[in-house]
Amino acid sequence: MNVFDWLSHMGIPEVDNFDIVEVKFKGGRKEYFRNVDFLALNTGDPVVVDVPSGHHIGYVSLQGELVRLQMQKRKIRNDDEILRIYRVANQKDMEKWGEAQNREIPTLYRCRQIVEEFGLKMKMSDVEYQADNSKATFYYSADDRVDFRELIKALAGEFRIRVEMRQISLRQEAGRLGGIGVCGRELCCSTWLVDFKNVSTSAARYQNLSLNPGKLSGQCGRLKCCLNYELDTYIDAIKDIPSIDRPLQTESGPAKLQKTDIFRKLMWFSYNNDNDWHSITCERVKEILEINEKGKKVFTLQYNEASEIEDLAAKSTRELELLDKKFASSSPKRKKKPRPQNRNSGGNRNQQGSNKPDSKPNKPEAQQNANQGPRPAGDQPKKRRNKNRNKPRNPDANAGQTPATQPQQPKAKGGPPKRQNVQKPKPAEGNAGNASTNDAKPKPQAKKRFPPRKNQGPNPNKPGNE
Repeated sequence: MNVFDWLSHMGIPEVDNFDIVEVKFKGGRKEYFRNVDFLALNTGDPVVVDVPSGHHIGYVSLQGELVRLQMQKRKIRNDDEILRIYRVANQKDMEKWGEAQNREIPTLYRCRQIVEEFGLKMKMSDVEYQADNSKATFYYSADDRVDFRELIKALAGEFRIRVEMRQISLRQEAGRLGGIGVCGRELCCSTWLVDFKNVSTSAARYQNLSLNPGKLSGQCGRLKCCLNYELDTYIDAIKDIPSIDRPLQTESGPAKLQKTDIFRKLMWFSYNNDNDWHSITCERVKEILEINEKGKKVFTLQYNEASEIEDLAAKSTRELELLDKKFASSSPKRKKKPRPQNRNSGGNRNQQGSNKPDSKPNKPEAQQNANQGPRPAGDQPKKRRNKNRNKPRNPDANAGQTPATQPQQPKAKGGPPKRQNVQKPKPAEGNAGNASTNDAKPKPQAKKRFPPRKNQGPNPNKPGNE
């Protein structure tokens, strides 16, 4: 468990420097030792300290005035019971301590086998060897009290060392082993948490959490310590929330409480355990409770009487009418186009027609053209030409025949005309000129000549190119 010295950058007088140093050992265990020789120590330095049964090696975790505050917090007295620091650990001390640490894992496995042989209901979690290799401390956890006198004799005879048994709680066991919590960070008990407070299920009830043991329990199997972190804030916020012992009485039926949002001051109710929830404020809930205490019922959770809903509907209708009037007056009116006046005089009529054409003619176009008579050739209306309309499908059969001379098939009644294979007569050579109305012979179609390809000479097979 690392500790940050918040007072390291402050100008504390060095004359009255606190001579007690906090030293960290395996598993996050911390103890306090006196720096009698005033050694120049830094955070993280390995030091050799005095213990009741020899000497041990630990790392400096905190020093200075902040140690005094930690001792006051843990209620540790500054008296002669505090042991001293011998020296800063050298290379020889570290090698000897490393050999003792290498024995811990094999000892733990063998100890678990011996516990199973004795049939004791205890769980061995960790073993710690002293740096001078003269003592081993066995940490275990158990639900009930265990008689381990025979176990101590067996362990001392097996490992030839003095044995100390120390029982720890499940929270302390999780702190010694370490791990990652559901929040994604390292466990609080293995980093900074030292004092384990009691956590009850009421802390989860105050925070409106589901009482699911799988979600509320930590790696130690007990309730999470972080449930107490925000408990005070929730207790202060709950003071403004009304307590509901029975459903709210309304004309639509009894409304039961389903959910409460403490910080938003909202409460959700449902009629007759329906799936539809209605949210109202805490002030509205208090108002309904006062009305129910008088023996009366409210119309709904939102309104006390039905007239309030009718007034609200009428108000919304008036607002819609005002909006309709507003948009109707603001929309621009379309101007109607003036129609042309029909006058008797033909000159004026032609002048109006030359300036502005009539949008709606009085007579249809076919009747007007019949009255006016045939138009000259230059005044014929232009029609859209279709290039493929007069093109014959079989140029050899219809070479000398115009579209006017082709026989027309009569249309059958009652359905589409059927296609018939009719042989078309070939025009005579002498009457070829009478086929056309202009007495002109049809000119043979000239063959298209394509230019030679690039990088290629004339065709040698052509008789003119020999």
